[in-house]
Amino acid sequence: MSQLGRCLILLLLAVPLAGCETLSYYRQAVGGHLSLMMSGEDVAELLEDPDTDPDLRQQLSIANQARRFARDKLDLPVGDSYTEYVELDRPWVLVNLISAPEFSLEARQWCYLFVGCQTYRGYFDIGMARSKARELRAEGYDTFIGGVTAYSTLGWFDDPLHSGFTTLEESRMVALIFHELAHRVLYVDGDTAFNEGFATAVELEGLRLWARETGDDDAFERALARLRHQRRTLALVEATTSQLERLYNRINELPKETLRERKEMLFKQLVADYRALSSNWDQPGPLGEDPRGLNNANLALFRQYNQHIPAFRQMLKTNGYDFKAFYDEVRQLAERPKEERDPILSQRAEAFTGEP
Repeated sequence: MSQLGRCLILLLLAVPLAGCETLSYYRQAVGGHLSLMMSGEDVAELLEDPDTDPDLRQQLSIANQARRFARDKLDLPVGDSYTEYVELDRPWVLVNLISAPEFSLEARQWCYLFVGCQTYRGYFDIGMARSKARELRAEGYDTFIGGVTAYSTLGWFDDPLHSGFTTLEESRMVALIFHELAHRVLYVDGDTAFNEGFATAVELEGLRLWARETGDDDAFERALARLRHQRRTLALVEATTSQLERLYNRINELPKETLRERKEMLFKQLVADYRALSSNWDQPGPLGEDPRGLNNANLALFRQYNQHIPAFRQMLKTNGYDFKAFYDEVRQLAERPKEERDPILSQRAEAFTGEP
């Protein structure tokens, strides 16, 4: 299928089920992705070109090795992804907008044809994202805009490699390639936590095997350190969200100003606790170095991206680290309704005891 034909499909994917917004959103979504796809240079040619920057050549070579490793060792559907390279003019490829009501921790769902619902909306045009965020805040939503280093088109396209990958340290670039390729295995409509937990489990085990093969044991240890930081931060976030949920459940009892004051106090305490927790870490924590401005949207996103990682790691472990068998089990679980999936994932998480 031609790239233009695929982009027309992407246009259909971008149309929300809930009716029509401005065509400008669809233009920037399709135009941004089309620009990315058509700006690519062949990685093989760049590797052979004597004028290619040596540092970039090194990263492109490692990316090629990671592609082969993902295909041969992790049973991932690589296809022709990451065979072209794009130099971006910014550190992120797009931004995601996340929103949640002022007194709720449930992120707003954005629904699309074919791919279903997601808890974020992607923008190549950051000005448009900021404009939409202002509109949502005026309607009473908390909002957060975050840069996205890479994204997966779930097999609709052969995703390009770009400078968002190659400017990362080697192990992080390799892990990101594994993560994004994992999204091509399966996608569950409306369940960001499921999708991200699964991809992160593949990323972590893939990186462990990669580190063993390349002799870079420090790479996996650094990844585990980041994961420990995420888990400890998640514990803080869960404690705060429990208090926030109790507060928000009193929305019909307390004046809004009282709710806002108590909400602000809880977020200030979370920031203080996080700073104390992360003060001795040798790399930035998952909420960044300066977490001021946290709100419901931040917490909703963070919880979704981290809550199911132990469960999927346990599933991979019980499958003897046989990726094909693991994927089959995950696909079967994905076919169940969410109200059945979540308790199963909770049981798997409780059984997880760590590394093999």
